Amino acid sequence: MTRENQRTLIKSQRESLKKELENIYLNAFEKIAVLNLNDADIAKLSQLFLQSQEGAIKPLNKEIEKPLITKAPKENK
Repeated sequence: MTRENQRTLIKSQRESLKKELENIYLNAFEKIAVLNLNDADIAKLSQLFLQSQEGAIKPLNKEIEKPLITKAPKENK
């Protein structure tokens, strides 16, 4: 497998994991909505979920969006 194919595969896996995590968090937020909790408890739980979501997805986004540099630029003399 070429290095470029490996990079493409890794990026694809990161994107797939990101989508799976987004679905997990979406389902979790939907479950909060049907719980019989007061507004303050819903707000606290939602805040925790948002922080958790950001902590889980932010590193994946950083790697997915990272510019790919494969070779140093050639010097013209």
